[in-house]
Amino acid sequence: MSVHSVILGLMDSVRLRQALPFLALLLAMALWGSSFVALKYSFQKMHPLMVIFGRMAVASFCFVPLLGALPRMGLRRRHLVPILLMCGCEPCLYFSFESAALIYTSASQAAMVTAMLPLLVGLCAGVFLGERITRRTVCGFVIAAGGAIWLGLGGRETAQAPNPLLGNFFEFMAMVCAAGYTILMKRLSKELHPFFLTGLQAVGGALFFAPVLLLPTVRSAPWSVDGWLVVLYLGTVVSVGAYGLYNFGISRIPASQAAAFVNLIPVFSLIFGFLVLEERLTPWQWLACGLVFTGILLSQEAGRWRLGGKTP
Repeated sequence: MSVHSVILGLMDSVRLRQALPFLALLLAMALWGSSFVALKYSFQKMHPLMVIFGRMAVASFCFVPLLGALPRMGLRRRHLVPILLMCGCEPCLYFSFESAALIYTSASQAAMVTAMLPLLVGLCAGVFLGERITRRTVCGFVIAAGGAIWLGLGGRETAQAPNPLLGNFFEFMAMVCAAGYTILMKRLSKELHPFFLTGLQAVGGALFFAPVLLLPTVRSAPWSVDGWLVVLYLGTVVSVGAYGLYNFGISRIPASQAAAFVNLIPVFSLIFGFLVLEERLTPWQWLACGLVFTGILLSQEAGRWRLGGKTP
């Protein structure tokens, strides 16, 4: 083998390693986009709280093989409070708000609200990490928030979305929790393996939602084979796969850069919602979606989201 071939092989290997975080984030966004449709569908078959608990329980079982590696994970007492806060933000509060959101709004609208996450992460980074917040970022956030409100106001009340405005507000609160989670995950992933943190999330979520099994409304709710198949998909492919991929990506690149990929979730969700749930947006809602993306683009300084680049 020639020296030239060796050099080319090394260059290809380096490029592949550099691309892996972005490929992982892209696949995670596709899986999360499908999760909105899967949750909406499963809520029609089973009690929402049972779905969320089942999802967390299934994900927890997937991480049982990691128990033997716990002593080698480098967990210290100083990690306890950040881990509790991280799990409190997501999945506990996040899924509480998101399950409420999907009762009142459509999967497509809820996914559109997630496009505001990068702005929220930027604001949180400014408040908690001392990063600079520009007027452009604040202006973009206000415009995107206005678009999200318009999205709810412009929606017709249907069986799929009986109260779009309330549902979109709950989804916005879920994004506030997700922003806190992203900041904490970035901090913890500097010392702990991202897949280990993913396992802690699953176990924490299962313990948090376990008491719902005692609620009479949950115990008396009907079960469905289709519903449980969706729960298995959410617990394995989404909770383990998507979160594992996202945590891997965020451990390799800046948090704000990783959060920018969240803008792809509405695109995937709109496609899945159209194909699976036959959801349709009104013309006014399409304009509202455009306003959300306008706010996001306005908040992004030149080169800020460039792949492989650095945030200023």
